[in-house]
Amino acid sequence: MRALFFFLFFSLLIFNCSNLNRKQKELADFVPQKAHTVIRTTNFESLKNSISNNDFLQKLSKSSSYKNLESLLKNSSLIKPENTVFICFSNDENDSLHYSIITKYDEELFKTDSLKNYTEEVLTYKNKQIIKSTLNNQSLYSAVQDSTFFMSSFKPNVDSIFVKRPPNLELKKIMSTLNHEKTCSVVMKEGAALLNWFTFGKKPQLQTYGDYLAFDIEASQNEIFLNGITKAKDSLNSTINIFKNTIPQENLTPKIAPSNCDGFISFTFNDYKEIEKNLVAYRKTDSARINTSLFNEVVEVGVIFQGQEQAIVLNSIDNIATKDALLNNKTSIDTYRQIDIFEFNNPHLFSDAFSPFISFNKASKYCVIENFFVFANSKELLQNVIANYQNKTTFHERFYYKNLKEHLSDESSILTVLSPTSVNDFINDYFEEVIDYKLKDYRSSALQLIYDNNFAHLNGVIKKSKTNTILNSVSEELNIKFESDLLTNPQFVKNHVTHQKEIVVQDIKNNLYLISNKGKILWKKQLRGPILGDVSQIDIYKNGRLQLCFATPHRVYVIDRKGRDVGPFPLKFNDNITQPLSVFDYDKKKNYRLLVTQGKNVLMYDVNGRIVNGFTFKSANSSIISQPKHFRIGSKDYIVFKTKNILYILDRTGKTRVKPKANYNYSNQPIFLYNNQFTTTTKDGTLVSVRTNGNVSATNLSLDETHYLTTTSKTLVALNDNKLTIKSKTSELDFGNYSEPKIFYINDKIYVAITDLQSHKIYLFDSLSKLIANFPVYGNSAISLDNIDKDKNLEFVTKGDDNSIILYQIN
Repeated sequence: MRALFFFLFFSLLIFNCSNLNRKQKELADFVPQKAHTVIRTTNFESLKNSISNNDFLQKLSKSSSYKNLESLLKNSSLIKPENTVFICFSNDENDSLHYSIITKYDEELFKTDSLKNYTEEVLTYKNKQIIKSTLNNQSLYSAVQDSTFFMSSFKPNVDSIFVKRPPNLELKKIMSTLNHEKTCSVVMKEGAALLNWFTFGKKPQLQTYGDYLAFDIEASQNEIFLNGITKAKDSLNSTINIFKNTIPQENLTPKIAPSNCDGFISFTFNDYKEIEKNLVAYRKTDSARINTSLFNEVVEVGVIFQGQEQAIVLNSIDNIATKDALLNNKTSIDTYRQIDIFEFNNPHLFSDAFSPFISFNKASKYCVIENFFVFANSKELLQNVIANYQNKTTFHERFYYKNLKEHLSDESSILTVLSPTSVNDFINDYFEEVIDYKLKDYRSSALQLIYDNNFAHLNGVIKKSKTNTILNSVSEELNIKFESDLLTNPQFVKNHVTHQKEIVVQDIKNNLYLISNKGKILWKKQLRGPILGDVSQIDIYKNGRLQLCFATPHRVYVIDRKGRDVGPFPLKFNDNITQPLSVFDYDKKKNYRLLVTQGKNVLMYDVNGRIVNGFTFKSANSSIISQPKHFRIGSKDYIVFKTKNILYILDRTGKTRVKPKANYNYSNQPIFLYNNQFTTTTKDGTLVSVRTNGNVSATNLSLDETHYLTTTSKTLVALNDNKLTIKSKTSELDFGNYSEPKIFYINDKIYVAITDLQSHKIYLFDSLSKLIANFPVYGNSAISLDNIDKDKNLEFVTKGDDNSIILYQIN
């Protein structure tokens, strides 16, 4: 019942206190001796308004427990106090909850004249007078003693005020430690219901934290803050004294805890030997059976919760010594993103050593991430930890946790942070109900204790997050694994049904996959060979339904969105196809032309798989080294490609339309239409531009032979070694092995993407060569960037590990 009570009053009666006058000390003397919770406010009406206006409390009002308590307190509206009020809760011998209200008496306090269904009875005996008030079949008892008004739902509590007893010095002392200017103050005897938050609602729960829990609460429409203390006698029977003679350290678990987990617990200490001694005394167990060498250099232990799984995190100040303690556990069972995952042969160690804070005893695997040693039973959980750490998508990086941290201390003995789902589960556990409170906007909630010589400071935060502060963050949305390693880079294609995007990718067994933007593999199709270049989409039937179109070394495929070949495709070729398939739609009327390159020859097909006889080009002087492209300038069409020393510019029929007046030793970089000129580079890094009249200009860009070039109509991007030039601005990157840069033009904005395949980092720049916020992120290939769903955020897809793709969202 007390557990139920606390959370309701954490919700219902923690508001609107201001300056208390000195007479309040006298009110404390009337608090029932058996009261387990006392709430103090100076403005009762404001308190009720705060309850009705707080978003979090209104969500809790769905519960029957809330409604029951609301019904219990309904008649408290009979009083209109203008002074400080104490609201006290206690339980009778049947464990039924009762409340009492204490305030200074005045004539306007208790007005009942206009009430319907109200009756009143005066009970007089032994020189005392108690009024029994009944409204809507609910009774209250009240009396005035020493100018103090006392009202209760339980008559024995009223009787007690006439019994002489010593001043309540302890309660007065506790109240004196609280901030009178906060919304309100709460004092609880043994706040286990709240403090079991620190065990994440898992067994074993912590039963005795201290003699009392006292805190101020500051509340607004979208926020609830707790600040206070919990006091314990000098005894290790109190949980907070487990931290006796230790110094709280900075909680770094948020730096390793994935933002997509259910939450985490972190507890810290400066000396493991000291906390070990305290834990042994608290549990009354023998420490000899526990091998503690692993923890000698550890100053923080964390527990990450994800569904039914948990991960234990050790934060070591000497990772070499901690690694040495794990020498008997060096069997590598997997590698994920260049981080080894090892077997661990003592899964019970953590529950043995750190109970009651840890009950998990299945940690059979571990990995090392800088100074963090992460233990779990699931490789998938370890991989999730690794991925989020590398992607900078841990709690520490999230805006909502940063906002939360403003109200927390950097160093604490215990810190627990819960996701909305976990808060919902916590409430349901104590209300013994199953309700969805729709707390998704409360992205993280926190509670912490900071030990300090037989007492601990308490801080708590429940705060609604504003999504507009998430601007420019990058989050990993999907990480999809395949049975085989991947061959091609993942690419977005359009779903003509939803008008959203899907993903295509091919593995080393030449299986082509179509994947929804929710991560579902829609189909897998075996191809004859690797896809050359990118996949195009065409509407072969001119009915709005799109097909995938591409070439492999001996086939040209057209595949519908269900993975079926569209007849008469695939077309079969005996000789190798040597360039990606080029798809032309000259007049945007869906009269497609498919251009197949074989060495120095090009063949043009229609969508019926027939050769287009009107295309008369027969053969280049040598092998074609660029994918043929189509450009339109004014009303004229141009088909362009090149060999190592000739740039061909043809018309639709394959006849020469423009003959460049100079030829060069060309690079293998594509040909672009830049500033209405046909533009490419030479092997020695010269930029060559050909006008439609055949005039040629050459600009020395000082590029080496392994450079990359890409352009839009007005933006030129070049990569040479570690120097990336966007328009006229050059950025110097770290030395690495870079993919070719890609330009994306989305929502009237230019993006330039490049991936360092050596350090596994994806960079995204704007047109001014400025790195987009929160980049680089982890990735192993060039990216495909687009808006793939109905929101306004852009997404991009890349290779993760050899057999996986990662979908990110730019928020």
